[in-house]
Amino acid sequence: MTGLRERTTAVVASTVAVVQRNRPLWIVAAVAVASLATGLGVGRFVISPADAAANSAPPAPGYVTAPVESGPLSNDVTLRADFGYADPVEVKVDTAGLPGAAIVTGRVPEVGAQVDKLSIALEVAGRPVIVLPGELPAYRALRFGVSGPDVSQFKTAMRAIGLDAGDPANAMFDEQAASAVTALYAQAGYPAPTIPDETIAAVRSAQSAVASAERAVAAARTADDAARAGATAVDKQEADNAVAAAQRALDTAVGQGEDDATVATLRDALSLAQAKRTQLDAPKDTSATRADLESARDQLEQARDDLARARERALPSLPAGEVLYLSNLPRRVDSVDAQRGTELKGTAMVVSGATLSLAGSAPESDGRLLAKGSKATVDLPDGTSLDATVSEVTPGEKSGDRWKILLAPAAVTDQQLAELRGKNLRVRIPVASTAGDVLHVPLAALSAGPGGEDRVEVVSGDPRDPKASTRLVVVETGLAASGAVEIRPVDGDLSVGDQVVVGR
Repeated sequence: MTGLRERTTAVVASTVAVVQRNRPLWIVAAVAVASLATGLGVGRFVISPADAAANSAPPAPGYVTAPVESGPLSNDVTLRADFGYADPVEVKVDTAGLPGAAIVTGRVPEVGAQVDKLSIALEVAGRPVIVLPGELPAYRALRFGVSGPDVSQFKTAMRAIGLDAGDPANAMFDEQAASAVTALYAQAGYPAPTIPDETIAAVRSAQSAVASAERAVAAARTADDAARAGATAVDKQEADNAVAAAQRALDTAVGQGEDDATVATLRDALSLAQAKRTQLDAPKDTSATRADLESARDQLEQARDDLARARERALPSLPAGEVLYLSNLPRRVDSVDAQRGTELKGTAMVVSGATLSLAGSAPESDGRLLAKGSKATVDLPDGTSLDATVSEVTPGEKSGDRWKILLAPAAVTDQQLAELRGKNLRVRIPVASTAGDVLHVPLAALSAGPGGEDRVEVVSGDPRDPKASTRLVVVETGLAASGAVEIRPVDGDLSVGDQVVVGR
C-alpha cells in the first residue's frame, strides 16, 4: 500500500511539473476545446477537403468596366496665386537735403486712395512730394549740368504730363529742363524751389563785374582808335602853316642881306617845321594801345563766363525729396505709416497697383503653355469659382527657373474683396479644351485593332456576368485630359452610359 501511494504521488507530481512547464500550450488547448464545444452546438465540426477547396477558390471572372460619359474635357495648368493688388512698393522719401526736421505737414493720403501722375503723395516741411511716372528712384537733385539716366527719366516724365523738358535721348539737364521744373511746380500748385540768397548775390556781383569790364573795353578801344588814326587835318594844316612861315622868314632874311648867322638860324627853323610835318604822315606805333584793348577784352570775356555760371547755378533745380517716381500708374495706397505733425522716418506708405490681380508662378514647362489672354478659373474657399484672365507671363531669368504668372480676376464685390485679399488660391488654366460636351472614356478603355485603329469593347448585359457578350466599336480619339480621352464612334454605336471594358 505504501509503495502504491508513493508511486501515485510521484505520477501526480510529474504531471503537475509538465503542466507548469507547458502552461501556455495547455491554455491554448483549453480554448480550442471550448470553441469546439460551441461549434458542435451551432454547426458542423468536420469540413471536407472538397468544401475547403471550394471556399478558397477565386470568384468567377467578370469584366472591369467604366461608363461612357459626356461632358467637356480640358487640359489644365494648375497653380497657386496670391489675390490682391499687384506689385506693392514701399514709398520712402529722401529727406537728407532738408535744412531741418522732416515734419509731415499735410496731404497724407487715406488707405484705398489712388495716386497718379502729378498727385501729391505727401507734404513734408511745407513742400510737396510730386508723383511722376518712372521706375528709377530719385537719388540726387537734378540741377544744371548733371547728366545720367535719371535726367532722361525726368524728361520722359515731363512729356507724359504735357511739358517739354527736351529730348530724353539727351541725358544732360540743361536750361530747357530747368525751365520745365518751374512749369511742373505750377501744374502741381506749388512754387518752385527757392534760390538761395548767396546764389542771387553771386549773380548780381557777376553782372556788376561784366558792366565794369565793358566800360574798360570801351575806353581801351577809344585810345587804340585814336592812336591808329594819327594826326588830324587841323594838325596837318598847322604843320603846313609852320613850314610856310619858316620858309617866308628865311626868304626875307636872304633878300634883305641878313648876316650869315641869322640866315642859318632861319634855315634850321625851316628844317624843323618840315620834319614835324613829315612826322605827321608817318604810321603810328599802336602796340601799347592794342595790348591794353586785348587785356580789357579778356577781362570782359572772363566776367561774362562768371556771370553765365552764376546764372546756371541760379536756374531751378528738382530736389530728390520732392519727387516720387512710380511705375504702372495709377496706384492704390495700401497702408500709411506717415502721420501729420510727426517726423518722417523710414517708409511713408505702401502703394500697389490700382487693379486687382492674382500673382503666382509655374514651372517652365507649364509656363510655356500659357499666353496673355488665356482664360482661367479661380477656386474660392466657399466652393464657388471666379473667372480670370492671364494678363502677363514672365519667363524666368535662366532655364529651369519658375515663370511668373499674373492674372486679372473678374469683378468682385466689396465683401469678396475683404474675404479674398491676401489669400492664396488655386487657379486652373485650360491649355487645351473641347468645344463643348463630348463623349469620353478612360484611356484604359482604348485598344488597338489589327490595322492600328482605336476601338473600345462595349459590354452587353451585366458586366458582372462572365458570360455577358461584348462588341467592339471603332472610334476616333480627340483630346486626352485627366486620364480620359474624347472619342467619336466610327464603326458601331455608342451612347452615354454604355459600359466599356477597362480590365478583366
